[in-house]
Amino acid sequence: MSNPMQRLKASLLAAPIIWKGDYPYFIHPLTDGVPRLEPSVLTAVVELIENAVNWDSIDLVLGIEAMGLPLTSPLSMRNNRPQVVVRKRSYGLEGELAIDQSTGYSKGEMFLNDIKQGERLLIVDDVLSTGGTLDAIIRGVESLGAVIEAIIVVVEKGPGLAQLQEKYPHIEISSIVRLEMV
Repeated sequence: MSNPMQRLKASLLAAPIIWKGDYPYFIHPLTDGVPRLEPSVLTAVVELIENAVNWDSIDLVLGIEAMGLPLTSPLSMRNNRPQVVVRKRSYGLEGELAIDQSTGYSKGEMFLNDIKQGERLLIVDDVLSTGGTLDAIIRGVESLGAVIEAIIVVVEKGPGLAQLQEKYPHIEISSIVRLEMV
């Protein structure tokens, strides 16, 4: 299968679904780190994201721990842009910003580091469901004076993407695929 979108869709269709309470949760190597991630699937996703971005307007690639990392690292390398990671623990670095995040299945604190005023960011993540994590990150990044040029998630499920697009019309927010849990 040479078409990147076909490779991604085939891998998603093969993913098992489990229930966490009332929340359907699919298990995929791009979103969970298991089962093993085939290089052809990662390459397909990186190509799809790369082709959707105007790299001349990006200074920094921001990934979200943990599953944003397999996506942002090759994007950073292939496009010669630095990357930084939103972490789930504090390092106490100068300028670190703690943000509260809440999703459909968890709450916690995340930490932004090394984001400079005026920098133009691409934010990449694996899944967008409720939008709680990205909402907190958007508010945090903007409070630091950086500019979010685009947000791309691999898998969109639930109402979160539409809600974020409505709340932040000045940011290009998109997904590679939309997954319906039926």
